[in-house]
Amino acid sequence: MTVLDRLPRDAFVAATGGIFEHSPWVAEAVADRRPFGTVENLHGAMVAAVMAAGPARQMELLQAHPELAGKLARAGGLTTASAGEQASLGLDRLEPAEIARFDRANERYRARFGFPFIIAVKAQRDRRAILDAIETRAMNDKAVEIATALAEVAKIARFRLAALEAS
Repeated sequence: MTVLDRLPRDAFVAATGGIFEHSPWVAEAVADRRPFGTVENLHGAMVAAVMAAGPARQMELLQAHPELAGKLARAGGLTTASAGEQASLGLDRLEPAEIARFDRANERYRARFGFPFIIAVKAQRDRRAILDAIETRAMNDKAVEIATALAEVAKIARFRLAALEAS
């Protein structure tokens, strides 16, 4: 962690800008608050920046995430982090029937909430659990689902920071 704390601002943002999917503004928001000393402190500051950003910016963050096993993933257009996360449960190797089920579930979810279904894939046991979660969470109230999605984004960020720390 001390390496990130000592980087010049631009290098810090470059190194941590992908922790929150396509949202380097989160890293920019905390860059001048260093040193953090620990990954936990950095993660806490980044999550606090997201929570303080307001509803419009939070929605942009949620909308920046790709659909799980979606068309972008099948076309090879995911970030390296997202591709690895999805591959960890075989979402890149689905059977046609599974692809169709994911596509239908993703479409219903996005139509209801205005952003893709987000879950920390690395915290899941299998693809079926993810499909079940999409279908269950699609019944949530929008405010509850936004809070749930933001909590999942925070989990994803923690996994990504751990990977960055380990590299």
